[in-house]
Amino acid sequence: MTSSVPAPGRTLTQTERTRHRRLREQGSLDRAELDAILAAGFVCHLGVSIDGSVRVVPTVYGSDGTTLYFHGSVASRSLVASPGAEVCVTVTHVDGLVLARSVFEHSVNYRSAMIYGPPRLVTDDEEKLAGLRCLTEQSAPGQWQYARRPHRKELAATALLALPLDEASVKIRTGAPDDGDGPDAQLGLWAGVLPLRTTWEAPQPDPALGPGIAVPPHIAVRAGTAAP
Repeated sequence: MTSSVPAPGRTLTQTERTRHRRLREQGSLDRAELDAILAAGFVCHLGVSIDGSVRVVPTVYGSDGTTLYFHGSVASRSLVASPGAEVCVTVTHVDGLVLARSVFEHSVNYRSAMIYGPPRLVTDDEEKLAGLRCLTEQSAPGQWQYARRPHRKELAATALLALPLDEASVKIRTGAPDDGDGPDAQLGLWAGVLPLRTTWEAPQPDPALGPGIAVPPHIAVRAGTAAP
């Protein structure tokens, strides 16, 4: 996946919403960790309040290192009704099950980021094109150059939101179960981590394709590689 590389040594600013209160040892203030989590995926969950009802909507996103762009037709309606409305965007990657000797100590190895703030509805055509390119390249690098670009009517019909990465919380868990040095270690039960990995499979062509249209290299090369 593509993403801007942050300057070394940058840290996340803590706020009341991003302060790590539980499992503080899993929290990180390293801005590079946030960028790495965002770069490793392309699907987020958007939490927004609409007419007093909370909705969490899965959608695709792209990050340029300072701004998170995402499709937001649901959130855009909320913003029109309540300018400056706050949202919470979450990105999570599951890396494995942590299987301990007791059920109480079971856990999950994961990487997670939560971004807070009032998103901005992108209306400028030039920025919207740049944001859609960021979003497209996040999920399918090379596709923006290969496929037809959106025309003006399609741009007008597309709701794109921009959320600055100024207020974010990061948590990461790695490693083995936590009960290896406790009384349960004497139970003689297996404990460890069951890693989870996903891979891209071979591309499946559209049945409507005409003869002689080959899979483009930027797509073909991803078959068998790791996916978020």
